[in-house]
Amino acid sequence: MTNLKTEIAVPITEKDIDALVEAFYAKVQHDAVIGPIFNEEIEDWPVHLALLKGFWASVLLGVGRFEGNPLQTYLKLAISREHFERWLALFAETATELMQQEKAQLFIDKSQRIAETFQRGMAARQSGLAAVPIQIRG
Repeated sequence: MTNLKTEIAVPITEKDIDALVEAFYAKVQHDAVIGPIFNEEIEDWPVHLALLKGFWASVLLGVGRFEGNPLQTYLKLAISREHFERWLALFAETATELMQQEKAQLFIDKSQRIAETFQRGMAARQSGLAAVPIQIRG
């Protein structure tokens, strides 16, 4: 996955990322569709949120503090297209609530590309094809 350095009138900041991650995952924890999956898997929400903030900073700002393989994590979960659709809808809703349209759209577009990549990787795994590992190092 490549980093996306943004060229918009008001650039995305780490404060934007922090606010979005906190607000979005507060919704996720209480969501009837995806909440049970995340709540069962995540033992320490503050640690997980810090990891996700690092992920988004790496993806959108090129800040190099995230290392890991998010696809590998998702391969362990029992999630379907419905779960991805719900995740994306909640994410877009939260981004739109918190940010001006241009910033929100950058987050939404990137989240959709990430979800597509994850779904392709999961489909490849389920079909018996070897998925190419996605490593992110900032």
